Amino acid sequence: MVDMFKGKTALVTGGSSGIGKAVSLQLAREGAHVEVVASSDMAKAEAVVAEIAAAGGSATPHVADVRRPDHVAQLVGNVEGLRGGIDMLVTAAGVFQPSPIGATDLETFDQMVDTNFRSAFLCVNAVAPGMAARGSGKIVCFSSVASVIGVKGFSAYCATKAAVSMMVRSLAIELAPQGININAVAPGNTATPMNAAVRTDPANIAFLEEMKKRTPSPQVFSDPEDIAGLVLFLLSHRARAMHGSTVLMDEGLSAGI
Repeated sequence: MVDMFKGKTALVTGGSSGIGKAVSLQLAREGAHVEVVASSDMAKAEAVVAEIAAAGGSATPHVADVRRPDHVAQLVGNVEGLRGGIDMLVTAAGVFQPSPIGATDLETFDQMVDTNFRSAFLCVNAVAPGMAARGSGKIVCFSSVASVIGVKGFSAYCATKAAVSMMVRSLAIELAPQGININAVAPGNTATPMNAAVRTDPANIAFLEEMKKRTPSPQVFSDPEDIAGLVLFLLSHRARAMHGSTVLMDEGLSAGI
């Protein structure tokens, strides 16, 4: 363990699985105290905290529906009260489902909008005032390669991720003068539990083969640890001059054909 973030407190939504879990583990390895937030299953957050503790790190588990402003307010208030403030926020909560036009129910659409976009705004809205009062803070939100290229049958998902990127760009104008860096990461295909059904469903074989053809890198699906490394860079002092950026990390998928 090294000490890039020693003495810092990081709040990671979606921190109990996938890329969020990888971010939580790497932050703890770098000395941060990590507030690991699961959406509904405390056991998952506790498992990540136990893994962090076993490696000598420090973390606290939470459950919160970050789509709900009352849950977010309670979560942030509790953490600020116990830790004295939140130095870093990572909004990694997300869902990935197809939304073919004419065959998508409103519940599926709302779930993606609320989880991928609304929750990110609610978390930033709750955390930023405390950061501004202290004159510093680092925020990383999750966009996607799907914010810059269309994906057939996934229009709602693409729209939510494009919304995150534009939110981050606009918020940078508000937050930078207050000492807060806000940026976004835009992963491509990444092997996580969130997209396991899409990756393993026989009905998606043609889609997956097309992704393989369009991806320049021989590794079509990135590892969560790859993306976590970029997140930690954006949270570090090395990204001091970055405000409002969405950084692609997509195995070259968006580069073109």
